[in-house]
Amino acid sequence: MKHVDVVILGGGPAGLAAANAAWEAGLRSILIVERDRHLGGILNQCIHNGFGLHYFGEELTGPEYAGRFERRLAATGVEVCVNTMVLEITPEKLVRFTGPETGYREVTAETVILAMGCRERTRGAIGLAGTRPAGVLTAGAAQRYVNVDGFMPGRRVVILGSGDIGLIMARRMTLEGAKVLACAEVMPYSGGLARNIQQCLNDFDIPLYLSTTITEIRGRERVTGVTLMKVDERRNPIPGTEMEIDCDLVLLSVGLIPENELGREAGIRMDSRTSAPVVFENRETSIPGVFACGNVLQVHDLVDYVTEESELAGREAARLVLEGRPDSNAAPIPVIPGAGVRYTVPQQVHAARMNEKLSVFFRVATPSGPAVIHVLADGAAEIAKFRRVRTAPGEMENIQLPPQLLAKVKESITVSVEVLPEEG
Repeated sequence: MKHVDVVILGGGPAGLAAANAAWEAGLRSILIVERDRHLGGILNQCIHNGFGLHYFGEELTGPEYAGRFERRLAATGVEVCVNTMVLEITPEKLVRFTGPETGYREVTAETVILAMGCRERTRGAIGLAGTRPAGVLTAGAAQRYVNVDGFMPGRRVVILGSGDIGLIMARRMTLEGAKVLACAEVMPYSGGLARNIQQCLNDFDIPLYLSTTITEIRGRERVTGVTLMKVDERRNPIPGTEMEIDCDLVLLSVGLIPENELGREAGIRMDSRTSAPVVFENRETSIPGVFACGNVLQVHDLVDYVTEESELAGREAARLVLEGRPDSNAAPIPVIPGAGVRYTVPQQVHAARMNEKLSVFFRVATPSGPAVIHVLADGAAEIAKFRRVRTAPGEMENIQLPPQLLAKVKESITVSVEVLPEEG
């Protein structure tokens, strides 16, 4: 049985960044296990530009962004197993996997980094009514058909949900000659980035219907149409608001789910808000030596932030292997999402170990104009506040807390959002 310093599950942007960071930090026994035939993950089918603005300071396509990290990896001694499926990880950090080239293998590791990414919600996950014809796809599946396989799955398109993948596919299908008839969002606000609303819908005169959902899909062998209806504040369809649209393709962009089945089976503590592991500031999970990063931990809106978080996980895994665990008897401090905040990452911090700024990531519950982010120590004393011109659930927030502020905390850190009245 082979023993390595770190096994990284997933060879997408998170796994690539974690592997490169661990190598640069001094580890020399690193294994990446990737279930696809190629490294790069979802980036390989994202041929549009806009990647890398924060990390590289320039606009790249998805394959170009992934390619830069693959070239870095090629200059290292990191072992890579592609077309390989991980079957199990254990609390003792035993990893079982299999593939056509590798056969069945077992590897033990000093550390494990979870970087499996996320998957799309399907029709079954949202209980979409109607018949079961061909022509109902997730937006990511359609993206692969068009960008990788060169196949057009439809010509008259209705999109349910306004996540970023759906918005990008609205533009992509239009550029390929399809007619995108509508984008329906059940919430009263969009779930995507503001720039994607403008560049992918508004620039192409594609209507966005808020507080609207599909109540029926019609067709026997192939989709022939859908029924849209407005919904009330409880998301119940409002009678009399029906809108019939003839179409041959329905794309679903109704949310992403972190791929955490392996983590759950291993006994890692999960956060019910994110459906992802509870982590400390170094991205270590409740199982010592097992780390999580990227979309398996929280669904990011920019791959640049996936890279930064995954590099942190790679460095910290290397530090644990090379230096051992720091001596500290202080209990971890929980980071609590307060009013207007859906979740926080990390969920716990070892304040006594912090010698640099703590980055806290979170998403707000509802969109707003001017707002103030309040940070409270022990549920009472405000230790920091941050102003925002606007906030939106589709855009991840990040605040940084210096060590001197963390030193004032004894029991908990609470992050909340106060919406300010509009001026004028």
